[in-house]
Amino acid sequence: MTAHANRTLICAPILCDDLVLAREDGERARLAGADLIEWRVDGVFRGAGDTEGINAVEMLVKQSPLPCIVTCRSHHEGGLYEGDDGERAELIERLCALDTPPRYLDVELASLENDPAFRERVERVCGRKANTALAPGLIVSMHDFEGRPDNLSRRVTALHAIDSASVHKIAFRARSLRDNLEIFDLLSERERPMIALAMGEFGLMSRVLAGKFGALLTFASVRDESTTAPGQPSIADLLGLYRFRSIGGRTKVYGVIGHPVAHSLSPLVHNAGFESVDHDGVYLPLPVAPGWEPYKATVLALSEHRELEFAGASVTLPHKEHASRLAREEGWRLDADARDLGAANTLLDERVINTDTNAIAACVNEHCDGATSALVLGAGGAARAAAWTLKESGWSVTLWNRTPEHGRHLAQELGVAHVEDLYAGVVEADLIVNATPVGMTGGPAPDDTPVPKDLLAKAPAGAVVFDTVYTPIDTVLLRDAKSLDRKTISGVEMFVTQAALQFEAWTGHAAPEELFEHMVREKLATEATPPAT
Repeated sequence: MTAHANRTLICAPILCDDLVLAREDGERARLAGADLIEWRVDGVFRGAGDTEGINAVEMLVKQSPLPCIVTCRSHHEGGLYEGDDGERAELIERLCALDTPPRYLDVELASLENDPAFRERVERVCGRKANTALAPGLIVSMHDFEGRPDNLSRRVTALHAIDSASVHKIAFRARSLRDNLEIFDLLSERERPMIALAMGEFGLMSRVLAGKFGALLTFASVRDESTTAPGQPSIADLLGLYRFRSIGGRTKVYGVIGHPVAHSLSPLVHNAGFESVDHDGVYLPLPVAPGWEPYKATVLALSEHRELEFAGASVTLPHKEHASRLAREEGWRLDADARDLGAANTLLDERVINTDTNAIAACVNEHCDGATSALVLGAGGAARAAAWTLKESGWSVTLWNRTPEHGRHLAQELGVAHVEDLYAGVVEADLIVNATPVGMTGGPAPDDTPVPKDLLAKAPAGAVVFDTVYTPIDTVLLRDAKSLDRKTISGVEMFVTQAALQFEAWTGHAAPEELFEHMVREKLATEATPPAT
């Protein structure tokens, strides 16, 4: 892929409460591709008279395998240090006097504001006012782990008032994806190098797109279990999954909108696909809380942000109907399936389409020669798409749902038959489609099946069983069907087909479907393999 001017660094934050593990993680960070290490020493330096702690921190800096930041974070801003700031100043002075001092020292804005004597000692030895050319840079930081501060503008102004700051750092917990946009605006308007990050479930976007907006650095953990802030990705994911080094100012942003989306496989396949065709794009999980208002507000905000270059998205539960509704309200183009079905799963510019329907039709056409009657299990978005698609293709469709009133309502809306007796539906079906989450890893009944094996055995001999669930690859339903010599269609096949159609709509390139399927199956097989003991 064409190189970009993304000079944003990757910094691995390492908690130093276990010095042996900290040193090992420092080497892991170097090997994984990090540019900097942040030694979080508030777990090893305790304050008054802690000569052992000071010596340990000095040794970490001297032996650091990468240039480093040293942070002794106050407990007032999420750290472990509860000592006196005068004692913390002593640590800072000792580190600045080393032959090879840290690249940066991180000190909280609040500490500098609240203690003039501490501020004077810090500014004498580090930052833009330091009295030596070899002084470490001073990162002046502010954090809020509860949410966006109500007084954010005032606090940013206070940051700017610290003339000694080499770098401004702002981090707060995002309340929604929209808070990332404010982070990006702060970076765009920066007056000096800046680190600006949103924490938590909704903040991943700010970490992955830090290079797009010119942040000094972004943080990524050495191991999934070693994160120092909520929502922090691993170095492996940042560099591998999201291809951080390739993200530049013109990179287009895509993602999967839904809730939850943290374990979606869509980022895996689409980012790999973008790389394979040299498309300048990155694909992210985009969690949006359930409800019409969160969906509308978020999609419009992403679409209207000029510098984000939001170019498209997959839409999954619970927002597929919201996608169609918003398109109608905004006068965007809807393809015929999205319009008639009243649900969509794909956004691109000001256009909304549904690739689920074409994927279902493609899977069924390939495996169901001469079949005419279908039983669809469920009453949610997947069941709606399956029943509507099959009906439009000329099938005789019957709907069954565990909650009969929901099933009756959807069947009436779509103009298909409804049964309350599952047996009656199974024995007449040439095709059985599971459009429920039963059997899905992480779902309400991961080890269950929507159709007991003894009942499945009563389906016609040539019946095909289609499970839209793709995690795991072989659900209980599919295993039972295979043991009964029934033909099957896996959720992986449907997932790859609909993803390929999305990819082609966004990029104009044919999707690498074999690559998609290989990556999905490899990932699911890895997750299904128990760890070695």
